[in-house]
Amino acid sequence: MEEKKIDSNTIIGFLLIGAILLFMLWQQQPTPEELAVQEEAKIEELATEAALNKAALTTNNASNQSIEDSQSLSNLKNRVGDFAYSMTLPSATPAITTFENEVLALKIDNKGGFISEVKLKSYVNHDSVPVYLIKDGSSQFNLNFVTTDNRTLNSSELYFQPIFSTSGDNQILSMRLKVSESQFLEYRYELKPNDHMLGFSVRSQGLSSVLNTSQEVQLDWKFDAHRQGKSIAFENRYTRLSYEHEGDKTNKLSQTGDDDESERDVSWISFRQHFFSSILVPEVPFKTADLKSFNLINDEAVDTLFTKRYEVSLPLSFSGGELAHKMSIYYGPTYDKILNQYDKNLEASIPFGWGIIGWINKSVFSPLYGWLTNYLSYGIAIIVMTILVKILLSFVQYKQFLTQAKNKIIKPELDAIKEKYKKDKMKVQKETMALQTRVGANPMSLAGCLPMFFQMPVFYSLFMFFPIAFELRQKPFLWVEDLSSYDSIAELPFYIPLYGDHISLFPILASIAIFFYMKMTTGQQMSNQPTQEGAPDMAKMMKYMIYFSPILMLIFFNNYASGLSLYYFISNLISIALMLVIKNFIIDEDKVLAQIQVSKAKPKKQNRFQKKMADIMEQAEAQKQAQQKRKK
Repeated sequence: MEEKKIDSNTIIGFLLIGAILLFMLWQQQPTPEELAVQEEAKIEELATEAALNKAALTTNNASNQSIEDSQSLSNLKNRVGDFAYSMTLPSATPAITTFENEVLALKIDNKGGFISEVKLKSYVNHDSVPVYLIKDGSSQFNLNFVTTDNRTLNSSELYFQPIFSTSGDNQILSMRLKVSESQFLEYRYELKPNDHMLGFSVRSQGLSSVLNTSQEVQLDWKFDAHRQGKSIAFENRYTRLSYEHEGDKTNKLSQTGDDDESERDVSWISFRQHFFSSILVPEVPFKTADLKSFNLINDEAVDTLFTKRYEVSLPLSFSGGELAHKMSIYYGPTYDKILNQYDKNLEASIPFGWGIIGWINKSVFSPLYGWLTNYLSYGIAIIVMTILVKILLSFVQYKQFLTQAKNKIIKPELDAIKEKYKKDKMKVQKETMALQTRVGANPMSLAGCLPMFFQMPVFYSLFMFFPIAFELRQKPFLWVEDLSSYDSIAELPFYIPLYGDHISLFPILASIAIFFYMKMTTGQQMSNQPTQEGAPDMAKMMKYMIYFSPILMLIFFNNYASGLSLYYFISNLISIALMLVIKNFIIDEDKVLAQIQVSKAKPKKQNRFQKKMADIMEQAEAQKQAQQKRKK
């Protein structure tokens, strides 16, 4: 086989061809201007390609989102039915609508359509923070209703659309839960200038084909009462759910524990928070109402945010296939001068007291104290009112001391009766009563019962009045910052059950005054009592009372309104002064003795009560003698 070889000509030929190719390539390379044009073309091509890719991606995502939205809307419609329309509106997002006048600042939440915050502009709490009746989820308002396709829905879970309007000077806010633009469930709020009463109505439009009108709509309102005062324990005593039903009957749930009640024809419901109230007032009384109250204070040192929780359930019926219920909601002070303006008997929610106690407070002490505060400071007004009350009752105290003086004078005769009939206790009591009746010193007579008869209603009325007197709230006097709360002069590093974690001065002063007053009156009574068997035990008990009553006041009133302690302090000082004046300058024992001698000479006619007591004693004596005969 012939061997193949590459000769020199071949090599030269390849070199020439390579050189020619290199020359041609060099000849064909672009100029700088051509390179710039090519670069711009390349950039434009890349930009076009990127835009096409983005458009394709956007189209794909939009298609996917459309599918997801369609599925979400389908799920929403399956859940809320025709009300899914409201959930697709721009208002179907968490948002707050503000609504206010000169005295109220309200916030209404799109979700649920109800009030999420209520601030009273004119008042602050014990920490100088504005008073909020509702705040941070402390109120939950819900309508529970059934649709025609058997869905059970809660308005608190659905989104409402706010619509503002005005009517004269009144502001109107309509919160609408829509099925369509012409079909909706509406909460309508109307706020007048400088008014604590908020107009509120629940109505529907065009929903007769959407809502099951054969079943009543259930209105549920849960409300946690915020602590506003310095002493949460004291405030909690006057924080209660009260209501009016069946005309003008007023009632209230428990003051301390949990309680519930069902009532008919309820014309208003008050969530009282001591000095402030939230009151629901329907235009037409609710047919029925389920009312509940829960005490939230288990430990006063720990549970310091809320006092009570209120819950009410109210049925709302349909009329002509639609809801139409007009109401009002009062947010403001628990103050009779303001509540009286609405002519709804709302002032009955204030615990003035029952029967004659309430009448005295509403008709005498409240207007009297209000009149005094027009001219005097609030602390001086308490002192002046106390002086007026003591002057009014001074004749009662005079009768009391006169009876004591007479018993002191006839004490030797009473002791003689005891000695004469020492083996017959019934006889002793009968003869003692007969002697006291003849001289006008019988404690069971009208004169003897008169002091207690007049003083107890007044005593208890003032005990009820000062803790609920709105006029005293945050009014200073001397070292007291707030006459409606305790007057702390020292803070304790620990908490004492029943007493608290502070020391109040006015209860100490009142306790000292009542100690000396009781020592004087009890000592006088003990010295006038005839000596008899069992008397030492009675004297020992009365002696204990001299110390027990001041200690009880010292402990119990440490957290009470300092205005009440001020009243008791001044009242006992005046009583001591009156006692000394009457004893030393008015009652003349020689004249009393002369009157007793005259009274003894005259036959004394017994009144019906005395005669009844004498008959009872005679019957007891007869039964005793009969039993003794049987034993023999």
